[in-house]
Amino acid sequence: MLFSLILLFYRITILMTKKKILFVCLGNICRSPSAEAVFKGLVKSKGVANEFEIDSAGTYAYHEGEQADRRMQQHAIKRGFDLTSISRPFYPETDWGHFDFIVAMDNKNFSDLKELARNADDLQKLHKITSFSTEYDYDQIPDPYYGGDAGFELVLDLLEDAGEGFYKFVNKNNQP
Repeated sequence: MLFSLILLFYRITILMTKKKILFVCLGNICRSPSAEAVFKGLVKSKGVANEFEIDSAGTYAYHEGEQADRRMQQHAIKRGFDLTSISRPFYPETDWGHFDFIVAMDNKNFSDLKELARNADDLQKLHKITSFSTEYDYDQIPDPYYGGDAGFELVLDLLEDAGEGFYKFVNKNNQP
C-alpha cells in the first residue's frame, strides 16, 4: 500500500513538473511539426519522454486542421520520425501561459511572436531554435516548401543538431 502511494505521488509530481515546449513556424505543416517530432524522438531516446509536453503551432492559421506536408512526412519517416500533429495556430492568450519554452523556426516567426508577447515573462520564454545549433551555422530554419528533397533533408539535419543543443539548454536551466 505504501509503495503504491509513493508511486502515485511520483507520477503526479512528474505530470506537474513537465517541461512544456511549443515549436512555432509559419503554417505549422513543415518545420514546427518536424521540430516537434525530432524533439519527441530525442527525449524518447534518452528515456525522459514522460518529463516533457511537446507541441507545435503556426503564426498563421493557413493550414489549421491539416496534417504535416506529405513530403515532410516522407523525409521524416526515413529518419524514424513520425509527424502526427495536426496544424493549429499559435494562441497568444493561452500558449504564453501554458508553455515554458516557445521556440521559433525563423526570424519572421521570432519577430511575430515577440509582437504577440504580453509581457517580459513571455519574452523570457521565447527562443530561436538555431541558437542551439552546434554543427551548422544557420541563422534560421529555411522553409522547405518550395525547395525540393534537399530542402526537407536540410530542415531535418538542422533540427536534429539544434534539438540536441536545445535539450541541453532546457536541462541546464532546469526550468519547470
